[in-house]
Amino acid sequence: MNKIFTFLLLLMLPLISQGVGFADETLHYVVSYKWGLVHKDAADATLSLRGKGQNYRLMLTAKTKPWADRVFKVRDTLLCDVSKSNFLPLSYSKISHEGGDYRRDDIHYSRSGGKVSGGVTRTKIDKKGQKNVTQKTLSASGEAYDMLSVFYFLRTLDYKALAQRKTISTNIFSGSKVESLTIRYVGTEKLKLRNGSYRDAIKISFSFTTDGRKKSSDNIEAWLSADTHIPLQLIGKLPVGSVRVYLV
Repeated sequence: MNKIFTFLLLLMLPLISQGVGFADETLHYVVSYKWGLVHKDAADATLSLRGKGQNYRLMLTAKTKPWADRVFKVRDTLLCDVSKSNFLPLSYSKISHEGGDYRRDDIHYSRSGGKVSGGVTRTKIDKKGQKNVTQKTLSASGEAYDMLSVFYFLRTLDYKALAQRKTISTNIFSGSKVESLTIRYVGTEKLKLRNGSYRDAIKISFSFTTDGRKKSSDNIEAWLSADTHIPLQLIGKLPVGSVRVYLV
């Protein structure tokens, strides 16, 4: 079995662009909710990258707009340190204040012999102030990312190679489980941005599964700029309607 995973890793290597580096950047997004004729901006998000010695520090902050605060107030912060040399995550934290509850997930990565482990500490404080702290270890063969570092992993892919192969898979560590993420190349198109301008874009889709088969969430569609692979737009389904994220 280990030989099979090693072979799969070797197949993945040609898809990774070599010598890719990032300059410090800050990207701003608006998150909107769409259901039928209803299409309303609900939150703002900021994604930033800063050099930090031999690593990059990634940060994503999101907060609902005042009208949405009255329905369900969200203040989330995601932090991640990744290595400049190979873009692999070293640590990840998700700090969320959602609907009066506080949650924090901290993951510390370690790698050995073609396997990756994530030591997870989960902290929850409910509306009554009751605190609960749990710890567990996540593990996977091959490599693993989280819901922040994966977006920079996407930016390092060689999409000309992916266009031939069509799909690539990796692991995602959340605070409670390991998910398999399959990235599918859809094609290229002219994408209309919120300001009315158009950009050449690469369209991809994400699918998430657990235990190899069970679908753990609906697919997400994403459009990356054809030149620098900046995320331009994402669309994900909700039980009612959809959420859309636009670069502004």
